[in-house]
Amino acid sequence: MKQNLLTASLTLLLGIFTLSVFSQQTDPVLLQVANEKITKGGFIKVFEKNNTKSEKPDSKALEEYLDLFINFRLKVTEAKTLGMDTAKAFREELAGYRKQLAQPYLTDGKANDKLIQEAYDRKQFDIRASHILIRVEKLASAADTLAAWNKIMDLRKRIVAKGEDFGKVAADGSDDPSAKDREQEGQKIKGNRGDLGYFGAFDMVYPFESAAYNAKINEVTMPIRTDFGYHLIKVTEKIPSVGKIQLAHIILVYPAKASLDDSLKVADSANMAYKLLTSGGDFGDVAKKFSDDFSTSGKGGVLPWFGVNRLLPDFVHRILKMKNKGEYSEPFQTQYGWHIIKLVDRKPVGSFDDEKEDIKQRISRSDRNMEVQNSFIAKTKTTYGFTQNMDALAELTKTVTDSIYSANWKVEQAAGLDKKLFTIGTKTFSQTDFANNIATTQRRGPKYDIPAFVNQQYKTFVNEAVIKYADEQLESENPDFKALIGEYHDGILLFDLTDKKVWSKAVKDTVGLLQYYEENKNNYMWETRLDASIITVKDPSVIKSLNKLLKKGATDEQILAKFNQDSIQKVTIERKKFVKGENMTIDGMVWAPGTSNLLPLADNENAIVVVHSVVSPEPKLFNEIRGAMTAEYQNYLEKAWIAELRSKYTVEVNRDVFNSILNK
Repeated sequence: MKQNLLTASLTLLLGIFTLSVFSQQTDPVLLQVANEKITKGGFIKVFEKNNTKSEKPDSKALEEYLDLFINFRLKVTEAKTLGMDTAKAFREELAGYRKQLAQPYLTDGKANDKLIQEAYDRKQFDIRASHILIRVEKLASAADTLAAWNKIMDLRKRIVAKGEDFGKVAADGSDDPSAKDREQEGQKIKGNRGDLGYFGAFDMVYPFESAAYNAKINEVTMPIRTDFGYHLIKVTEKIPSVGKIQLAHIILVYPAKASLDDSLKVADSANMAYKLLTSGGDFGDVAKKFSDDFSTSGKGGVLPWFGVNRLLPDFVHRILKMKNKGEYSEPFQTQYGWHIIKLVDRKPVGSFDDEKEDIKQRISRSDRNMEVQNSFIAKTKTTYGFTQNMDALAELTKTVTDSIYSANWKVEQAAGLDKKLFTIGTKTFSQTDFANNIATTQRRGPKYDIPAFVNQQYKTFVNEAVIKYADEQLESENPDFKALIGEYHDGILLFDLTDKKVWSKAVKDTVGLLQYYEENKNNYMWETRLDASIITVKDPSVIKSLNKLLKKGATDEQILAKFNQDSIQKVTIERKKFVKGENMTIDGMVWAPGTSNLLPLADNENAIVVVHSVVSPEPKLFNEIRGAMTAEYQNYLEKAWIAELRSKYTVEVNRDVFNSILNK
């Protein structure tokens, strides 16, 4: 709630902090509140920012805004006088807002926009590719990295220079176990020979995806490094995007260790299912009868929505031939059994505007985001100047031992090392700074090559330092950001002090609120009312008995007790003080004490009205107008507070300067 109110306050007063930008000798002072001077140009900028109407403002509107503006500056001045801007809670809250507001300024917007466009362009196509993987740890030693490189280059030579089949080389040499034939739970599983099937944008890690989308069909790429190791990639197909697909399917699974006879029986069953479909059978009924996928067979065989990366290539081939919803395939065979699929629905890739926000969010959650961050870091290094001493890094690296992987490395092992390691702008970081970082961030984990590990830690340390330095320069380098933080600074102060002086006080100050009610209740008067009971008769058989009771002066309670026994409502009674226009039945009555005749109502019901008295105008009770009274009390407190501030602080308006605004 506070953030919503704060946002509203900032919207109303947006741009006020920018006044200092206009405090120039050529810009005359329009207003002085306490010791704060506000120039004509500053005031005009704020006024125009909050009054978007293009027509020229009249004197009344400008006077009203000037009054609001003075009140705002008085409140902020009072908050500062009370030291509210130095309180820990205030500083922490402002720091929290600043952290959020700084994020858009600490990224490379152009790089992000480029990635968004690139991803959208790639979403227009799906790719089928094969790969060969040689694993090498992300933080492998230089020797292990070179060995992996040589190994994958030898495999590439077998394909490119010697003409060997890519799939055969993948089955022989790839570290991806899915490439090879293998046995699992007693069943032989045929290897994919490196074939990854189809995939689209965001389905693979970014370096792999980029290499695949940039590759030519049937050419073998140079080795591509990812966190998994080195890859050779061969793109075999590039097709227009399938988009998102929803299928229904019938699957007949081969039994474990199926004989030839078993396999033929499965094929026969698939053909029987297909004949039922072609003769007009309902796909859902056929799926229920034949499909071995019991999780979907009772639901018409319908599968969840899938992207192309979740579909077997054999599925994709058949989907590409389906033009209309409801089409189904002939039976086809995979290593899992026999399938029949039906196209339930398809969602093609949307327009750029439709896809943009989703792509943006996916980039922020994926490894692509590192591209944006790295671009920003590189630009920041160029802007402010970055130098580093790699010899000093190598010297420090020698002090790091395997104890780092058990979180037992001591910074004392780097004692005496305090050379300059790198600089960014006016800040210098030493070997000691980095050693302390290593010591405080160490965690138990697997052992890696020490130089590779330290280099990775160093890169992270540098990146964080560069981003922090850029963050620290925002106010001095970016006037818009400085203005925005100023708005939040004053907005938080305004909210907190107004809440204390007006909003919460009006709610908590019960004595003051009641006193205000007593002094102003005559402003909230009831008009003449009729104190009456409307007796609605639901059962006509009780009318005679009801009239007898009314003649005897029976009360509402006695009537209800008489006729509403055993939870059966024969009559209902509404008694209140009615005002004119509130109830048609009451409006039609003679406003005098007495009992009406039987009055017909809708739904075959009748009513009798008993007028108890005519109530003269009187003040409304406190509980009847508590909300309105609280709001009015807040306005009262606000006005009293403003009057107090205006008497406490000096406010000077240069009317000549103000009039010049009206006359421009």
